[in-house]
Amino acid sequence: MTPFLAASALLLAVTFGYTALCAASPFGNCRKCNGLGFALTTDRKGKPKRGKTCRRCKGHGIRIRVGRHLFNIAARVHRDGTR
Repeated sequence: MTPFLAASALLLAVTFGYTALCAASPFGNCRKCNGLGFALTTDRKGKPKRGKTCRRCKGHGIRIRVGRHLFNIAARVHRDGTR
């Protein structure tokens, strides 16, 4: 197998894998709060306690994946164009 064919097959496999991931699980953990919905702080004794609500995910702890966001935009454009 030539290197070009191997690279093409690998790229195609990664693309289909990410597409399947976005279809099965459209939301991922928030990158800022790691899915908690709030920041962890510590008190003076070193015990963790709940901090402020995460501004990026507004306390939900999830974010929409980039691939799913692009799919939603394409679906919206298609739906609006075929009405």
